Amino acid sequence: MASYALFNQAVADHIGLHPTDLQCLNLLTLEKAPVTTGRIAELTGLTTGSATRLVDRLEKAGYVVRERDTADRRRVLVVPVPAKVAEFGRMWDRLGTGWSALFDDLDDTELALFIRHMKRTVEFSAGQVERLRSGDGLD
Repeated sequence: MASYALFNQAVADHIGLHPTDLQCLNLLTLEKAPVTTGRIAELTGLTTGSATRLVDRLEKAGYVVRERDTADRRRVLVVPVPAKVAEFGRMWDRLGTGWSALFDDLDDTELALFIRHMKRTVEFSAGQVERLRSGDGLD
């Protein structure tokens, strides 16, 4: 995990973002449609105030714009800027080639074990995040 955190920091530094902003940008690219700042707070676990400041930074860096929701003018949506996301994607593709090669020598059984382990890790982590946020059993 520490190695990934250092990698994430290096990528964020390279494109001039905070690591949390970089992770939010990743999450936004996985969403099917633009989202509100409130949804960003839910996705990241940040307070709405912190999520607003995060969106401010992404907007200043040119990765997102704020637009009024055409269905509900009271809502403001955070919309990724396609050209900036594509630029980020090209960099990620160059970095990702090496990551994919790490699995080339695994047979199907080893790969299935690894995938199962990663899915379990994601599920366990999500449960622990929820536990930490709720304060359940940590005192």
